[in-house]
Amino acid sequence: MIKRSTGLYEQFSRKGGDALRATHYCAGCGHGIILKLIGEAMADLGIQDDSVFVGPVGCATFCYYYFDCGHVSAPHGRASAVATGLSRVLPDNPIIAYQGDGDLGAIGFNNAFQAANRGDNFALFFVNNSIFAMTGGQMAPTTLEGQVTTTTPFGRDTVKAGYPLKVCEVFETLEAPVFIERVSVADTKRIMLAKKAIRKALQIQKEKKGFAFVEILSPCPNNMREEPVKAAELFTETMEKTYPLGNFRDRSEKPVPTPKGVPLKNEKELIGGGKETVATKNDPSFKERRFKFSGFGGQGILSLGLVVAEAAASDGKFVSWMPSYGPEQRGGSASCSVRVGGKEIGSPTIDDPDVLVAMNQPALERFASSVREGGTILYDSSIKTNIGFPAGVRAIPFPASSIAIENGVSKASNTAFLGAMTGLGLLPFGETNIKAALAESMSARPSLVEPNMRVFETAMKWITDNLRP
Repeated sequence: MIKRSTGLYEQFSRKGGDALRATHYCAGCGHGIILKLIGEAMADLGIQDDSVFVGPVGCATFCYYYFDCGHVSAPHGRASAVATGLSRVLPDNPIIAYQGDGDLGAIGFNNAFQAANRGDNFALFFVNNSIFAMTGGQMAPTTLEGQVTTTTPFGRDTVKAGYPLKVCEVFETLEAPVFIERVSVADTKRIMLAKKAIRKALQIQKEKKGFAFVEILSPCPNNMREEPVKAAELFTETMEKTYPLGNFRDRSEKPVPTPKGVPLKNEKELIGGGKETVATKNDPSFKERRFKFSGFGGQGILSLGLVVAEAAASDGKFVSWMPSYGPEQRGGSASCSVRVGGKEIGSPTIDDPDVLVAMNQPALERFASSVREGGTILYDSSIKTNIGFPAGVRAIPFPASSIAIENGVSKASNTAFLGAMTGLGLLPFGETNIKAALAESMSARPSLVEPNMRVFETAMKWITDNLRP
C-alpha cells in the first residue's frame, strides 16, 4: 500500500499499548493541532527528510515522539540558540524551532530576539497561551493585564509586573525578519489561517530566505479550568484584544538575501598590523605541550599565555588559548591555559599541564598538584610555601620579580618567566618566534619593547648561570 506522508510517525510510542495514536496533550490543548499542521506542511513541501526540529522545554518537550524528522532537544529557553547553531552547520537543511511563551518570552527572549535581528535561517513557532502551563499556570511575560494565575491570584498588576510582552510587535521593529504573523488555533476558521502561515514559514525555510516567525495563540483548558469548547471561546474573547491576529510582515517574494561583505583597504587588516599568517601543519610526531599560567589579575598572566600562543602559531603549530579570571580587573585570581599541538586541538581545557607558571602563592597551591609526571613548575622565588610537590615533577623557584625590578620594569615578571621557559627549553619553538611574539604584544606601546627584551635576556642568562651546565 502506498500512503501519503504526513510528517508524523504512524505510531506515537510514548503512550504504548492501545494508545499508539494518542498524544500526551490535554483535551482542548492547541499543541496537538499545531504539531499536526507543521508535520503536514513539512510533508507537503517535501522537506520532511531534511528538516531538523528543535524542541522546547514545556508541554511540547516530547514532540520528538510525533515528528518524523531530525530532532534536537534544547535546554530551557535555548531553542532559538540551538536553531541558530544548526542553521550555521547545516545551511542546506530547513531548521524549525518551537517554543512556548514562558520558554521564549522569559528566559529565552534574548536568544530569539538576537536570532531575529540577525535574520538567521530558521522558522520559529511561538506558542502563546499566556501562562507557564506545564509547571502549574504561573504568570508568564505574555500574561494579560488583570489575568489571574497561580502567582497573580488578584490578577496581573502592570505596576508591579509590567505589561504583556507582544513579541510580534517587538520583532516587527527589526530589519532582518522575512515573515512575521500572529494566528490562533481556537476554532476551525482560525486553524485554517494558522495552516497557511505555518506553511509559508516553512516554504521560506525551503527556499533559505531567512528568519520566519509565527506566533500562535493556543488555549490551555486545564489551567483555565474550563471545558475545551468554553475555554476556546473565552480565550478568543480575551487574548485577541491584547494580541490581535494578522500579518505583520511578508517579504518572502523578495530575492534571497546575500551577504554584503565588508571591503578592506588592505587584506592584512584582518590579522592586524600587516602581520603575515603562517599555515598550520599537521605533524603527528609532535608531542602536544600543555601550559598553565596563573597568578593575580594585573600580573600579565593572560598576556604571557597570548605571547606563547602567538609564538606557537607563527611556528605553524595548532594552538588554543583559554583565559579564566574573576570579576575584579586587578587583584583577583587569573589563569590561562595554552595547548600546542601538531594536529587540531579538540578542547582548550587543561587538567594536567606539562608546565605550570605560578606567580603567587594561591596559584602555586591551587595548581601544583595537577602537573603531570615529568612536568615542570616555575614559581616566583619570593613565594614562601610549605606545600609538597608531586613526585616526578621538577619545581624551580625563579626570581622573576627581582629580575623585572632590576631592569627597571617592575611589572614585567611575566616577561621574565617567558625568558626562563625559553632558557629551559620548555617552549617547543624557536627563540626568534618568541621574541617576535613578545614585541608584537607591545606594538601599541613601542617604548616597552626594549626594556622587556632586556628582562627576557636577563632571565635566560640567569637560567644558564644557575640551572644549566
